Amino acid sequence: MKRILIAVVGAICVAAVPSAFAAAGITGDYVEVRSADVYTGPCFANSQVDLEGKQAILAWRVRQGSWQGVDLSGLSVLAVVDANATLGDPYHNPYPAKSVLIVDDHANAAQRHALESLARAQAGKLVGHVVGVESAPIRLAVGEGENHGSISLEAGQLVSIRTRSLCAGDHICGNEEIYYPPLVSTSHAMPAFTLEDAFHGSGLGMKWTRMDTRSAYVGSFAL
Repeated sequence: MKRILIAVVGAICVAAVPSAFAAAGITGDYVEVRSADVYTGPCFANSQVDLEGKQAILAWRVRQGSWQGVDLSGLSVLAVVDANATLGDPYHNPYPAKSVLIVDDHANAAQRHALESLARAQAGKLVGHVVGVESAPIRLAVGEGENHGSISLEAGQLVSIRTRSLCAGDHICGNEEIYYPPLVSTSHAMPAFTLEDAFHGSGLGMKWTRMDTRSAYVGSFAL
């Protein structure tokens, strides 16, 4: 019943995207990758719980609009998170979590502050303990049409993410569903296949490169 309700709510949210974008003060693209499958079956999820899924990378690219009176059009911000337990699992507490923020190196001082504020407002407790703020050139390419699930994101030498749309071959057990929803509020989000998820920055006490998992979301936000 819970899964049915999630699907119904998701459908309503997707249907409301045009009106939400029309009324929003700031709109843009959203990307999320996790260290555990988010589109999966219960058997796979149960094998990962409290072992995987403690890390995540969240990225916002503002297409147009302002935040706290500062124009952020064309700028991006990322949050790299390391939590205490599997993110999204209701039976384990993921907090405290620590995070590193990466802001667009094209941002001026006011825009940098606004980008940090945007990430904190969207991610809440996930970025409640920021251990470092980095600046880097951020490039995000988003596929269109049938390639909507395909993105390429680079944040200097710190972060690299590549995804593609899910296909029939990604249904391994036949019971796959959106097991863990996105970590933040979105206007639209669809699960995607992660070809590469890499973090090579400092501050979290760990670095990683992961490949070939069903662990991403590609979507949009409107505030």
